[in-house]
Amino acid sequence: MPTEEEFEDDLDSIHLFNYLKKAIPVEELRDFSSSRRIGSIDFVKGIAIIFIILAHAAGAWFTPTWIFLYGILFTFLDIFGPSLFVFLSALSVVFSIRRKKGEIKEKIIRNRIFSRGIMMIVIAVIFNLISIELTIEGYSFPATLWGWNILMFIGFSQIFSYYVLKLSKIARAIIGLFIIFTSDAIRLYLFQGKEAGDLLSSILHFIITSPSPMTPILPWLSICFISSIFGEYLYEAMMGGTKKDYKKLFRTFIYWGLFFVLAGIFLGRNSYIPGNEFIAATDIKIGTLPSSDYPFILLLLDIRTQSIIPGIPYPGMWEFLIRGRGPNMIYNLGAALMLIAVCFYILDIKRKMNNFISMINYYGKVSLSLFLLHFVFITLFLNSLDFIPYAFVVFGYLGFWGFVMYVWNEFYNGVGSPEWLMVQVGRIGQKTGKTVKKEILVIEEEIKGTVKKLKKDRDEGSKK
Repeated sequence: MPTEEEFEDDLDSIHLFNYLKKAIPVEELRDFSSSRRIGSIDFVKGIAIIFIILAHAAGAWFTPTWIFLYGILFTFLDIFGPSLFVFLSALSVVFSIRRKKGEIKEKIIRNRIFSRGIMMIVIAVIFNLISIELTIEGYSFPATLWGWNILMFIGFSQIFSYYVLKLSKIARAIIGLFIIFTSDAIRLYLFQGKEAGDLLSSILHFIITSPSPMTPILPWLSICFISSIFGEYLYEAMMGGTKKDYKKLFRTFIYWGLFFVLAGIFLGRNSYIPGNEFIAATDIKIGTLPSSDYPFILLLLDIRTQSIIPGIPYPGMWEFLIRGRGPNMIYNLGAALMLIAVCFYILDIKRKMNNFISMINYYGKVSLSLFLLHFVFITLFLNSLDFIPYAFVVFGYLGFWGFVMYVWNEFYNGVGSPEWLMVQVGRIGQKTGKTVKKEILVIEEEIKGTVKKLKKDRDEGSKK
């Protein structure tokens, strides 16, 4: 097995195109965004992508009679969705940076992170071009290129996490909480300014909230700061490697997770309904949130279609359940920590392993591909399935895409898959990082040679 330095030197001994033609090991495709030593991270990521697929399929396939179930489950189980997925991605990046720091050059680490983050953003732009054009009215090209979907934010967060790690844990905690507690007010101000026709507010609103505000930078930017703190706790525990370290990490995640969950519920106990305006809620009055800024609140309309058990009122949606609100961010961070802690205890402390866990782990390793591919046939059963047919079809759908990814990776080396693209871009970043350094050294040697020659000529001239 070559050392890291020998491997880096080998990268520059071959032409870039020949280098990229070399087959990528299947293990590298599976582990491109994985911590490699923490089985629970891939397991939880697998749970997250499965719930995302289940939710998207339910929203497309349920008949009007059963769409209420989609609204209820999506509302309460969103803790398994994008927030968990983004938290895990940021956690993995932090672990990867800390693990490689000191082993390879800082520039190469940066190039790897940046190249993969930029590639993720490029994929997100293409995804926006299709999704916003088909689902959101009032925007046309090139405005349809911009939108804070989950891929866009993951790409951005990977780059941003590199710089966040340069701050102390306390500084990160303060900045992260500041972002959470000020985001609602900032977004309200920008929304009101946009509605009033203020040009600057409209521009900032477009950048910060975007036409597709599924994971807008405010308050989601706070994840980069908060997750990096717990990512370092995770790294320190794994470097310690003892059961005492693991159990300490488990308690840290559980206690802080429970605290965040309770704090989110307490701060987000007010209710809101969809509206064209933004009216603050009080303890005795239900406020309104514009669905253009908070599309998640439209699930309340799906919930209200429930007719199986009549007489149940649905006055509004609690703020801690509305994606994009500050209390929801705190609540989701807490739920993510608790879920990671439980899975860490089962998989990494108790060392439990079976075929089911292995399957979920695999789904976590190919989660990027699954996220993009599951939209391909999402319109096959549009508004046509009741609950029982949906249950059979959706699990077959999950199995189908898992089988496709297995064949793609095992028999075709994953060529062309999103994971393959991420690995290739990372390899380019690694190679160019080394190449740039060598070119700088060559230039420095040429300068030194020129200086020596000038000195020699000067000395010979003075002797004459």
